[in-house]
Amino acid sequence: MNLVIKWNGKEYLLEDISEQITVLRLKEIIYEKTKVNPIHQKLLGINFKGKPFTDDTKLCLLSVKPGMKIMMMGTQEDILSTIISPPIEVTETNVIDDFDIEEEEVLIQNRAEYLAKIQKRVDSYKVYEVNPPRPGKRLLVLDIDYTIFDHRSSAENGFQLMRPYLHEFLAAVYPWYDIVIWSATGMKWIKAKMEELGMMNNDNYKLMFFMDSGAMITIHTEKYGLIETKPLGVIWGMYPQYSCKNTIMFDDLRRNFLMNPSSGLKIRPFQNAHQNRSTDCELLHLSNYLLQILDVDDFTTLRHSRWERYIEKHANLEKKDNK
Repeated sequence: MNLVIKWNGKEYLLEDISEQITVLRLKEIIYEKTKVNPIHQKLLGINFKGKPFTDDTKLCLLSVKPGMKIMMMGTQEDILSTIISPPIEVTETNVIDDFDIEEEEVLIQNRAEYLAKIQKRVDSYKVYEVNPPRPGKRLLVLDIDYTIFDHRSSAENGFQLMRPYLHEFLAAVYPWYDIVIWSATGMKWIKAKMEELGMMNNDNYKLMFFMDSGAMITIHTEKYGLIETKPLGVIWGMYPQYSCKNTIMFDDLRRNFLMNPSSGLKIRPFQNAHQNRSTDCELLHLSNYLLQILDVDDFTTLRHSRWERYIEKHANLEKKDNK
């Protein structure tokens, strides 16, 4: 019989497939077409009497029919290794921790030389736009590593390293926020991660554009020396409908919003995914925060570092109103 494998937006015809072969053998044939290792393949839409099937199960025992189209999820080995293992420049120990960045250092955001660097990025940098901006929306800028993805732990696929409630979080805030991904890595790596995590073509939300390390600037602080940071002014210069009044940025590194301290929210890093996946609820709570601040006209009036207190305060007010 003939089967069709749907993967990565393409269809692959498998001809003369015997019903007596096992699922593993089918995966090996799929590998010849797609170069996705059998251990990373997930076949969707196949049933086995309502129970999970194994690689040893024969096709004749499954709900596989001639001409059937089978959806396959998985990532090629070379791309997967890039996703799960971060680039060298990210893992080197010359990246500082930023737990003690001083408040007075926020004054650097107005220094002329840094504003000139931002303008240079506005004039020359090209974002990777996936979907156009929508009128009247707020802006949410998300980091990737340790914010929505544990890039240091080992895993068979990216889903095992994805922060819990990621898709629910994005779906919940999308009606009110345009969503941008900004990672201190390369664009190829960003695209691969978005594909692997199922964020590129999700029916429940759309991403607006991606930005990589090329949009960052180097600044100097007396305490830490040279630091790479993510100035939101680059986005605001390209898309003037967004500003400090309607933009919020999530990042596990406070230094990344040194140029825009009132717009950044330092998220707890998502690490050791296998241990913490069952208990991490950060994105679930942050979706509540983003929805609660929708009635705030100017985000700079908020102290995002106290976001949990804000949620608690509004919860208490709702209880009083209901009495």
